[in-house]
Amino acid sequence: MAIINRDDTMATRAGRYVQQPGGFRAFIPNPLPPEPPITISVNLQKLLSSADFALGRLDGAIQTLPNPDLFVFMYVRKEAVLSSQIEGTQSSLQNLLAAEVKLFDPEMPSDVNEVINYVRAINYGLKRLDELPVSVRLIREIHQELMQGVRGGHLTPGELRTTQNWIGPSGCTLTEATFVPPPPHEIPQALSDLERFLNAKDDIPVLIRVGLAHAQFETIHPFLDGNGRIGRLLITFLLVEKRLLSRPVLYLSYYFKRHRAEYYDRLQAVRDKGDWEGWISFFLRGVAEVSGQAAETAAAILRMREKYRAKITDTLGRAAGNGHRVMDALFEKPIVTVATIRDWLNVTPVAANNLVQRLVEIGLLKEITGYARNRRFRFDPYLRLFEDPQEAQT
Repeated sequence: MAIINRDDTMATRAGRYVQQPGGFRAFIPNPLPPEPPITISVNLQKLLSSADFALGRLDGAIQTLPNPDLFVFMYVRKEAVLSSQIEGTQSSLQNLLAAEVKLFDPEMPSDVNEVINYVRAINYGLKRLDELPVSVRLIREIHQELMQGVRGGHLTPGELRTTQNWIGPSGCTLTEATFVPPPPHEIPQALSDLERFLNAKDDIPVLIRVGLAHAQFETIHPFLDGNGRIGRLLITFLLVEKRLLSRPVLYLSYYFKRHRAEYYDRLQAVRDKGDWEGWISFFLRGVAEVSGQAAETAAAILRMREKYRAKITDTLGRAAGNGHRVMDALFEKPIVTVATIRDWLNVTPVAANNLVQRLVEIGLLKEITGYARNRRFRFDPYLRLFEDPQEAQT
């Protein structure tokens, strides 16, 4: 009787490396779910319960907000910035918000259009979820929205790659790569297997299914560019589709960015050692951590809103009514000019300027250009809730 070495079985659990005609080895993934199945240890079960609880708490916290859709508005943009920064863009949340209301300036990073595309891809995908399940078709449509007209846009947006790609240090060759995804002819079958897994009826917990799907997509790397961003979006779309969240407010880019080295190491350990459990543990910790942070942000928004409503009432006198109207509008457009306020309220330029000055004095608005003319203002206490401390200084 042949003896099967368990180490050999685990090493090929996620797939196998196959020598290619060009002298390099490419990884061919096995279909999901893993075999042997995921071992749900006591520790993994605790992580799963913690992540499920944190997601439920987040979903409840969103419902307490006066307008949950505005919270979604900002979280989508925060995710667009962070996910794009992982791919090397320099644009900040403030740059994105200014660009969206056509307030461009010479110092704005040229890659802001990539972040704008990311927002468009998120919104497009969420809308399509009403009529189309998470599928290869949806993934390709989202990729087309993401890559159209930006860096990498010449690399066939929405089309599966027909040439080999690889992952590694800048300038490395195929034979020097850290990881080589499957060759092009393997891509359609690998994606078809992934789609089948996403829609399978089995007893795999949803969060574990989502974690497995993200890792598998990153391993397949089906496009010439944009794979990381699409893979991170896949997490959110699946959580919404599977009804773990009523609104798209969980994005793991912040967690992946902070733990970038471990993120890549965990994915590579799946391919090299079949360590699906290590990856899933890392993923679930991220879900719990980011859900908790988002729930805290929702509570902080409520506290901030009440604080500044009281300040406006106490200090603006007859102008308090207009002050409240401006603050309510700022949740949707947190970067403004005096002309913006004038148009919102239908008042004279002098009246708009006076109101803006008073809102600056109470800390609601902050001037961000340093100019005497063509000044811009940000809804500072609100934006700070979504920014890293370093970003808030820019």
